[in-house]
Amino acid sequence: MADLEAFLPDEAFLLGVHANDWKDAIRLAGKGLVDAGFTTDAYTDEMIATVENMGPYIVIAPGLALAHSRPSEAVKATGLSWVRLDEPVEFGNTANDPVSLVIGLAGRDENEHITVMSAIAAALVDASKRQRLAAAEDAAQIRAILES
Repeated sequence: MADLEAFLPDEAFLLGVHANDWKDAIRLAGKGLVDAGFTTDAYTDEMIATVENMGPYIVIAPGLALAHSRPSEAVKATGLSWVRLDEPVEFGNTANDPVSLVIGLAGRDENEHITVMSAIAAALVDASKRQRLAAAEDAAQIRAILES
Protein backbone atom coordinates (compact mmCIF):
# COMPACT_ATOMS: atom_id res chain seq x y z
CA MET A 1 0.00 0.00 0.00
CA ALA A 2 1.34 3.38 -0.95
CA ASP A 3 2.79 5.31 1.96
CA LEU A 4 1.24 3.28 4.74
CA GLU A 5 2.73 5.57 7.38
CA ALA A 6 0.68 8.49 6.01
CA PHE A 7 -2.55 6.46 6.20
CA LEU A 8 -1.67 4.76 9.50
CA PRO A 9 0.52 7.06 11.64
CA ASP A 10 1.66 6.26 15.17
CA GLU A 11 -1.14 8.41 16.66
CA ALA A 12 -3.74 6.09 15.09
CA PHE A 13 -2.69 3.03 17.13
CA LEU A 14 -4.27 1.92 20.42
CA LEU A 15 -2.76 -1.40 21.51
CA GLY A 16 -3.85 -3.46 24.51
CA VAL A 17 -6.84 -1.24 25.31
CA HIS A 18 -10.10 -2.26 26.97
CA ALA A 19 -13.61 -1.94 25.57
CA ASN A 20 -16.77 -2.88 27.47
CA ASP A 21 -18.75 -3.59 24.30
CA TRP A 22 -18.75 -3.09 20.53
CA LYS A 23 -19.72 0.58 20.82
CA ASP A 24 -16.70 1.20 23.07
CA ALA A 25 -14.51 -0.64 20.57
CA ILE A 26 -15.74 1.61 17.74
CA ARG A 27 -15.25 4.69 19.94
CA LEU A 28 -11.62 3.64 20.40
CA ALA A 29 -11.22 3.27 16.63
CA GLY A 30 -12.78 6.73 16.29
CA LYS A 31 -10.35 8.13 18.87
CA GLY A 32 -7.44 6.85 16.78
CA LEU A 33 -8.87 8.52 13.66
CA VAL A 34 -9.42 11.81 15.53
CA ASP A 35 -5.97 11.69 17.21
CA ALA A 36 -4.34 11.19 13.79
CA GLY A 37 -6.26 14.16 12.37
CA PHE A 38 -8.34 12.12 9.89
CA THR A 39 -11.81 12.80 11.30
CA THR A 40 -13.88 14.74 13.80
CA ASP A 41 -15.78 13.09 16.66
CA ALA A 42 -18.92 13.19 14.49
CA TYR A 43 -17.47 10.42 12.31
CA THR A 44 -17.24 8.12 15.34
CA ASP A 45 -20.98 8.59 15.87
CA GLU A 46 -21.54 7.84 12.17
CA MET A 47 -19.58 4.55 12.45
CA ILE A 48 -21.71 3.47 15.43
CA ALA A 49 -24.92 4.46 13.61
CA THR A 50 -23.82 2.36 10.60
CA VAL A 51 -23.69 -0.79 12.75
CA GLU A 52 -26.94 0.10 14.51
CA ASN A 53 -28.68 0.54 11.12
CA MET A 54 -27.03 -2.19 9.05
CA GLY A 55 -25.93 -4.81 11.59
CA PRO A 56 -22.47 -6.20 12.34
CA TYR A 57 -21.41 -6.73 8.70
CA ILE A 58 -18.23 -4.79 9.57
CA VAL A 59 -16.91 -7.95 11.29
CA ILE A 60 -15.22 -9.16 8.11
CA ALA A 61 -13.06 -12.02 9.40
CA PRO A 62 -12.70 -14.01 12.63
CA GLY A 63 -11.81 -11.53 15.36
CA LEU A 64 -11.61 -8.53 12.99
CA ALA A 65 -13.94 -5.56 12.54
CA LEU A 66 -13.46 -2.86 9.90
CA ALA A 67 -15.29 0.10 11.43
CA HIS A 68 -16.30 2.71 8.88
CA SER A 69 -19.07 4.87 7.54
CA ARG A 70 -19.72 6.67 4.30
CA PRO A 71 -17.52 9.62 3.33
CA SER A 72 -18.90 12.74 5.01
CA GLU A 73 -18.07 16.25 6.16
CA ALA A 74 -16.66 14.66 9.36
CA VAL A 75 -13.76 13.16 7.34
CA LYS A 76 -10.80 15.54 7.00
CA ALA A 77 -8.46 13.07 5.27
CA THR A 78 -8.39 9.42 4.27
CA GLY A 79 -6.78 7.23 6.92
CA LEU A 80 -6.91 4.30 9.29
CA SER A 81 -6.79 3.58 12.99
CA TRP A 82 -5.70 0.29 14.56
CA VAL A 83 -7.20 -0.89 17.86
CA ARG A 84 -6.09 -4.13 19.50
CA LEU A 85 -8.28 -4.96 22.47
CA ASP A 86 -6.97 -6.58 25.65
CA GLU A 87 -10.14 -8.73 25.73
CA PRO A 88 -12.35 -9.50 22.72
CA VAL A 89 -15.92 -8.14 22.52
CA GLU A 90 -19.07 -9.41 20.79
CA PHE A 91 -20.45 -7.45 17.84
CA GLY A 92 -23.33 -9.84 17.16
CA ASN A 93 -21.71 -11.51 14.14
CA THR A 94 -22.06 -15.24 14.85
CA ALA A 95 -19.54 -16.26 12.16
CA ASN A 96 -16.67 -13.99 13.23
CA ASP A 97 -17.21 -12.93 16.88
CA PRO A 98 -15.60 -12.19 19.26
CA VAL A 99 -13.52 -9.27 17.94
CA SER A 100 -10.09 -8.32 19.24
CA LEU A 101 -8.89 -6.12 16.35
CA VAL A 102 -10.85 -3.08 15.19
CA ILE A 103 -9.55 -1.11 12.24
CA GLY A 104 -11.13 2.30 11.77
CA LEU A 105 -11.42 3.48 8.18
CA ALA A 106 -12.21 7.01 7.06
CA GLY A 107 -12.37 7.87 3.38
CA ARG A 108 -12.59 11.41 2.06
CA ASP A 109 -14.36 10.16 -1.06
CA GLU A 110 -15.59 6.82 -2.43
CA ASN A 111 -12.44 6.14 -4.49
CA GLU A 112 -9.98 6.70 -1.62
CA HIS A 113 -12.29 4.81 0.75
CA ILE A 114 -12.36 1.76 -1.54
CA THR A 115 -8.63 1.90 -2.33
CA VAL A 116 -7.59 1.91 1.34
CA MET A 117 -10.23 -0.67 2.33
CA SER A 118 -9.14 -3.03 -0.45
CA ALA A 119 -5.46 -2.77 0.48
CA ILE A 120 -6.14 -3.52 4.15
CA ALA A 121 -8.58 -6.34 3.38
CA ALA A 122 -6.03 -7.95 1.04
CA ALA A 123 -3.43 -7.96 3.84
CA LEU A 124 -5.87 -9.36 6.40
CA VAL A 125 -7.20 -12.33 4.43
CA ASP A 126 -3.87 -14.08 5.08
CA ALA A 127 -4.33 -16.01 8.34
CA SER A 128 -0.58 -16.18 9.11
CA LYS A 129 -0.31 -12.41 8.61
CA ARG A 130 -3.25 -11.89 11.00
CA GLN A 131 -1.45 -14.00 13.63
CA ARG A 132 1.76 -11.99 13.21
CA LEU A 133 -0.23 -8.75 13.43
CA ALA A 134 -1.87 -9.94 16.66
CA ALA A 135 1.57 -10.55 18.18
CA ALA A 136 3.23 -7.35 16.91
CA GLU A 137 4.37 -5.09 19.73
CA ASP A 138 4.22 -1.63 18.17
CA ALA A 139 3.08 0.50 15.23
CA ALA A 140 6.31 0.03 13.25
CA GLN A 141 6.07 -3.78 13.44
CA ILE A 142 2.42 -3.71 12.36
CA ARG A 143 3.18 -1.48 9.37
CA ALA A 144 6.12 -3.73 8.37
CA ILE A 145 3.87 -6.82 8.41
CA LEU A 146 1.16 -5.06 6.38
CA GLU A 147 3.73 -3.98 3.81
CA SER A 148 5.33 -7.45 3.52
